[in-house]
Amino acid sequence: MSVSPVAKTPQGVRSGIPDATVNRLPTYHRSLVSMASRGILLVSSEELADASGVSSAKLRKDLSFLGSYGTRGVGYDVEFLLYQIARALGLTQQWPVVIVGIGNLGHALAGYPGFASRGFKVVGLFDSDDNRVGEQVSVAGLNVVISSIADLPQIVRSSGVSIGVIATPEKSAQEVCDVLVRHGVTSILNFAPVLLEVPAGVDVRRVDLATELQILAFHEQRKSQLAMAESNAG
Repeated sequence: MSVSPVAKTPQGVRSGIPDATVNRLPTYHRSLVSMASRGILLVSSEELADASGVSSAKLRKDLSFLGSYGTRGVGYDVEFLLYQIARALGLTQQWPVVIVGIGNLGHALAGYPGFASRGFKVVGLFDSDDNRVGEQVSVAGLNVVISSIADLPQIVRSSGVSIGVIATPEKSAQEVCDVLVRHGVTSILNFAPVLLEVPAGVDVRRVDLATELQILAFHEQRKSQLAMAESNAG
């Protein structure tokens, strides 16, 4: 998926860790979770880099920002490095999340099991369609009732929500964003195909599925052209 940051701090650095490194930490975390589940205790930088799709030099530089250099000739302790990365990403605590726009995409996001396993708890689902308000959606094994947008401020305040997910149509995304920000949400994951305007101090991550498909189409076209050229040369 195409996930692009909108708001950045000066020089693209947050709390001493470059944004590019922050963007790769979840990939390292996912690779380490997989290794831990298979009973792997130690991993070399080369093995972790290969599993994460980066160079070992880049991996070592990224991990150096966490103060972790591993042990020469031994590698990294998987569980300890997993904890270090989780702590850096803020995953050692549970984050309440609200999702606005419970159409097909929003409904699928609400049922995504990865939220709970990675430290995120969906505490509110909201939609402007009166026909959907009151419906129950299964979230992490529990039924959560879709609420009206009018109820969003109260739930955001009572649950201490700072992260919101927008899965609305393009035309209403900015209005929803404004409501979220006005009531204390400072981090937004945006699935709507539009660039949101936010004040300083609010971070937006944009997930553009169409862009990713276009990139894949480009590569498919290139592969087709290469195969045709090789066929003609033969």
